[in-house]
Amino acid sequence: MTALEVKSQPTSSNMTFIPLSTVLGAEVRCGSFAALDTEAFDAIRKGLLDHAALLFRGQELSDSELIAFGSALGKLDNAPFAYTDNQKERKHEEMLIVSNVKEGGIPIGVLGDAEVVWHSDNSYRETPLSYSLLYAVELPESGGETGFANMYSAYDSLPQDLAVRLQSLLIKHDLTYNSAGELRRGFEPVSDPITAPGPYHPIVRTHPETGYNALYLGRRPNGYVCGLPLAESESLLGTLWAHATQEQFTWHHTWQRGDVLIWDNRCLMHHRNPFDPSARRVMHRLQFAGDRPYHDPRAADKGKHPRAAR
Repeated sequence: MTALEVKSQPTSSNMTFIPLSTVLGAEVRCGSFAALDTEAFDAIRKGLLDHAALLFRGQELSDSELIAFGSALGKLDNAPFAYTDNQKERKHEEMLIVSNVKEGGIPIGVLGDAEVVWHSDNSYRETPLSYSLLYAVELPESGGETGFANMYSAYDSLPQDLAVRLQSLLIKHDLTYNSAGELRRGFEPVSDPITAPGPYHPIVRTHPETGYNALYLGRRPNGYVCGLPLAESESLLGTLWAHATQEQFTWHHTWQRGDVLIWDNRCLMHHRNPFDPSARRVMHRLQFAGDRPYHDPRAADKGKHPRAAR
């Protein structure tokens, strides 16, 4: 039995969920990941649906232990478009390095030290990710905080006429650049959102497990609302992004070494603050397979997600 293989004896009775804010998130107190059993993983999955983001503190994990934890939680994805040019190849297909560190002049990971704009991970794919996970290995003294925005709440607080209009609209999610503005490997620069490569997804997305509606905006650069004149699309997207990233919908996490944070890309967006380029920041990331976004008109009858209702 490996260190993180699911055990048969239940230990989830020792697990507690403590809300991190009124908006979203909960800290999970469960001890070492090595002690988790099948019932505990079920509780974590339910906690993610209830709170949209879960924080575990004080973990000490090897790469294989982190991957084993992720594999026990759900189906892992290898995020095939995460590479940029001049980047060290991955050691593990399932795990990305998010870092500004260079070895021999070559980045060991992605996203560097700059600001990472508000986005949902891998929205530029036909089948985006469900959950993402970050594990803090090395951290700068300050900076690099990660903010999250509750898209259930953002949708529920829209003016009624705008919410109705959005239910029939699709957004193009640009595939060319990552959330730090870096060109993806194998792509050419683009400046026209209408012709940029990428799939269309509904602006109002029904969560496939909770059944509640949320805004699904992806990322702002090169976004385009299908069928609208570009100027009208830009105006509408500007309105939606200004609304969705208001402080009332957000919670910001200040990292500690050993933190493991998991979040649901189907109902949250996230953002990273920049940090000192001379400081080291190394995060190990797992990503979980998801499903194709859709909008179910019947979802409105369900009302608000409990965390959004607060």
